[in-house]
Amino acid sequence: METRAKSSTEFRSEVHDILSTHETKFDQIGTRFDQMMGELQALRLQQNQLIADHNRTTRSAAIDALKMVDLAGRDGIISESSPGVFLQGLLVYGRQGREIYRRNLEPDVCKEAFMYSWEHKVPLIAFSEDRCLTLFDHPLVDSLHTVYQEPKVEIMPSVQDLLAAAEIQKLIFLDIAEGVASTLRPYWSEASKDRAHVVQAIPDMLEIVPTGTSKGSGIKMLLDHLGVTAKEIMAIGDGENDIEMLELASLGIALSNGAEKTKDVANVIGASNDEDGVADAIYRYAF
Repeated sequence: METRAKSSTEFRSEVHDILSTHETKFDQIGTRFDQMMGELQALRLQQNQLIADHNRTTRSAAIDALKMVDLAGRDGIISESSPGVFLQGLLVYGRQGREIYRRNLEPDVCKEAFMYSWEHKVPLIAFSEDRCLTLFDHPLVDSLHTVYQEPKVEIMPSVQDLLAAAEIQKLIFLDIAEGVASTLRPYWSEASKDRAHVVQAIPDMLEIVPTGTSKGSGIKMLLDHLGVTAKEIMAIGDGENDIEMLELASLGIALSNGAEKTKDVANVIGASNDEDGVADAIYRYAF
């Protein structure tokens, strides 16, 4: 039986219908995010530290989060058979949820980073598709799963075992903001030069990703696959790692609480996270 790809108009119409069908559930999503932030604030009081935010999300974590409000699955916004861009553009899934792109970090960069993590006892997480790997337990590591629904982190017995377990797409160091700014970012910007790229979503997190990759490059690949142009999409972000994505979209919206570099490239400055800025932008510009 002959099939044909959906046109961009049909694709946008289908997305609109899904969002309209589930419109009443956006309040539930906001409520859940508020609960998550409340848990995070409690963690900050206990540990005086903050973990990385949801920009690192794996596909399984996104699906699990939206399952809570019945927005995942065949008739929802996301499922294992829907297109998507994950892990900051390092994993791209096309029609029927089939993988169309994957980019891994060089093994020697991963080895050096985990040797550093072990020596300095700074938590480091390796992201490999739907797995998260590390060398030792830590409250910030635990919170990736308990607060943000990322896959439960697997503690590996050694650097060698970790590197042999899976291909690694990205790494995330977790520390207090001062530690990231004064130590981690300067060191790894130099140590990974020409082999990897460092980027931050929030002050308490440092990501190491393959060179030449970004959310923007991943989204561009998916758009080409679907036959949709960048003129037909809008993007919403607040972190440094959202810059290329906002530059790509015809309408780039930065949340008012976002990084200054991110707001500088945006077409519009929206409401803040605390003011439901993402939901407000969707209703204001997408409907």
